[in-house]
Amino acid sequence: MSAGLVAALRGVLGDRGLLADGDDLEPYLRDWTGTVVGSALAVARPASTAEVAEVVRRCAAEGVAVVPQGGHTGLNGGATPRHDGPSVVLSLTRMRRIRDVDPVSDTVTVEAGVVLADLQEAAKGVGRLFPVSLGSEGSATVGGIVSTNAGGTAVLRYGMTRELVLGLEVVLPDGRVWQGLRALRKDNTGYDLTQLFVGAEGTLGVVTAAVLRLLPATPRRATALVALPDVGSAVALLGRLREHAAESLTTWELVGRQALDLVLAHVPGARDPFAQAHPWYGLVELAGVDQGALDAQLEGALGAAVEEGLVADAVVATGSAQRAALWVLREGVSEAQRVEGPSVKHDVTLPIAGLADAVAALAPRLDAVLPGVRLVTYGHVGDGNLHHNLTAPVGQEAALRAAAPELTAAVYDEVTARGGSISAEHGLGRTKVDAHQQRTSDVELDLMRAVKSAIDPAGLMNPGAVLPG
Repeated sequence: MSAGLVAALRGVLGDRGLLADGDDLEPYLRDWTGTVVGSALAVARPASTAEVAEVVRRCAAEGVAVVPQGGHTGLNGGATPRHDGPSVVLSLTRMRRIRDVDPVSDTVTVEAGVVLADLQEAAKGVGRLFPVSLGSEGSATVGGIVSTNAGGTAVLRYGMTRELVLGLEVVLPDGRVWQGLRALRKDNTGYDLTQLFVGAEGTLGVVTAAVLRLLPATPRRATALVALPDVGSAVALLGRLREHAAESLTTWELVGRQALDLVLAHVPGARDPFAQAHPWYGLVELAGVDQGALDAQLEGALGAAVEEGLVADAVVATGSAQRAALWVLREGVSEAQRVEGPSVKHDVTLPIAGLADAVAALAPRLDAVLPGVRLVTYGHVGDGNLHHNLTAPVGQEAALRAAAPELTAAVYDEVTARGGSISAEHGLGRTKVDAHQQRTSDVELDLMRAVKSAIDPAGLMNPGAVLPG
């Protein structure tokens, strides 16, 4: 069966569109973290929606699973095939056409393989903004950000990806194509099928194109890094920033000292702008069209914060080079931790008012599991999403690996008890499926299973992601 299917797919896609050699397959079989590894009969690389549909149809006929894959920057193994059962990886990276940019309707229609940075440039070319901003935007693709409902650093102002999606083109599990590329702001005709596929991680179909909202351009920035005594001050400062900056407030990020230390140690050119160390740091950015107004808003907010004792020190960027240097201290955390060694990653969200208490409660709980574990905390205060990533005490990588399940359970139990979510913006993928099952109501799981069964009754679309399968 496998040899016949591979030959048939080669006939559809040609030599350029199909990879079946072991060395060629390897990069597609391992997730970004390097911890989730699978196997596949082949990697299909279609160049059109028609080719995607034909690949899916032929795989369905043979009972072979399809694993959609975009820029392959996910952290939960959601785009990585499993070892059990035959599968074909479906890479969308050759589908890179920007089909239409409409500054009148403020929409852009793009194929799934378009890289996020290229989409941003296309929007900029017509004086508009596509606001999703990620550390991986140079390689993350539209299909991936839609299928995982990506967040990023501008969610505070613009929301998650799903709030920017107007319509989709999707290849269904039987190979049919649902043509939902509608650029309508109002469409009250029954179930919202578009949103059903956003965040579904390729388990219901393959997103091949999307109509996305564009926003007015915000070419001016006011950026500052502030030193904070605690997480509670960061939460309180969010209120002051909103009062003074209103809709100009785009970013409010938090970085713990242990996270900053890793960046300073491992990211070339990174420099601590403060003369002394502080427990926490916040990166704030306002965006708009009037530089004077932005500067005044930021000055007013920080002045009020200093008077209240929320801020111990602050550095305001005076130009693009200093702004970039401040952003490195936030965006370099993930890569710096990777250089430091193995880590146990957690992408969680909590009610904003409860962030400080949750962080305070987690530290001793995790230390009790693995004494000296380094809690590398950073993330997005404005939407309650923090990354609680754990690095081993120096020289104790084996101990971290052994304690990883208990450490993760401690984080998830604390977050769930406080009304939070175990996955804020990275999706469930494969690595969080069991934890989600254990902490989710039977009613909610039944609804999810019903949707999956109705659309993919054979269970061949990315099995094992989001739901057991």
